[in-house]
Amino acid sequence: MSAEHVASWVQTHALTPGDIDCITTVMLKILDGKCKMGSVDRIVMAHLYDAVKHRYGERFGGEYHRLIASARAAPGEAMKNLIYEKRVLAETMLSRPVMKAFKAMLREQGLFTGLLEEEEAA
Repeated sequence: MSAEHVASWVQTHALTPGDIDCITTVMLKILDGKCKMGSVDRIVMAHLYDAVKHRYGERFGGEYHRLIASARAAPGEAMKNLIYEKRVLAETMLSRPVMKAFKAMLREQGLFTGLLEEEEAA
């Protein structure tokens, strides 16, 4: 799934500041290596983050976006540890049901439509 496809999906779906917080938290999980999603799902979520990284959530804004940008530009053990700490903090601010509902909304709203075919072709 291309970045353009995900960006187009974002333009046609009203994401709330709470959704932006969820997207930011998932990106932190991807960066610290704790994300249990499949590789294609992680790519889609990274594209989703890239499409909204200019937007602030209810809890997470510029500080988190700058940290994520730094981690992507210069990954290393110290940065991974800092990302881990921020991810744990973020997850304590968002309840598990909120994250589950967010992921369900992404599936229901069609963000992952067509991924099974892409995974089988890969």
